[in-house]
Amino acid sequence: MKYFILATLWIGFCVLHSALISTTFTRFIQRKTGSFYRYHRFLFNIFSVVMLIPVAAYSLSIREDPFFRWDGFLLPLKYLLLLTGIFLFITGARHYSFSHFIGWAQIKEGSKNMLMNKTGRLSDHGILGIVRHPFYAGIFPLLWSDDLDTGTLITNIILSIYVFIGTLLEERKLIREFGDAYRAYQQKVSMLFPLKWLRQKIGFTAS
Repeated sequence: MKYFILATLWIGFCVLHSALISTTFTRFIQRKTGSFYRYHRFLFNIFSVVMLIPVAAYSLSIREDPFFRWDGFLLPLKYLLLLTGIFLFITGARHYSFSHFIGWAQIKEGSKNMLMNKTGRLSDHGILGIVRHPFYAGIFPLLWSDDLDTGTLITNIILSIYVFIGTLLEERKLIREFGDAYRAYQQKVSMLFPLKWLRQKIGFTAS
């Protein structure tokens, strides 16, 4: 029963979180609130944290002895996953504006661009030339670097699916905003896993 509750809580959080940032909902809010729409992202982030706290607390409360541990000869892989996740977040942060991410810039400037950077323009420099969404990509290795019990496994599966689906939905928004420019970016750079970048490097080495 506790795992059913756990799955229900996480799925409910993911669905509500996605709905509140969906194009349909944000356009509705924008029509209804007018100039006050600039507060949307800031309030959305606060509400998301408030929603997350009880779900995360319940997840921790039912943790058990793990059936899988990153120990012994697997420890280097655990640290590799952790370092990969941290690297993606740090390098991604160099291209994103924290003020835009939390919604403060939107309040001050009334900015409505989808990209969480200061310019609102597409970029393929640095980590953005390797993966299109380094923050989302960084979530996967951080999630799966933890020891696994049943509850953690259920949580990781749900969140991994949600991050992947959420990235696809964000891609649709970015295509609506940037059109062919973003489609060209998609052709050149992988979404989450740097397969295109690796193929280019292997091809370069082989030549």
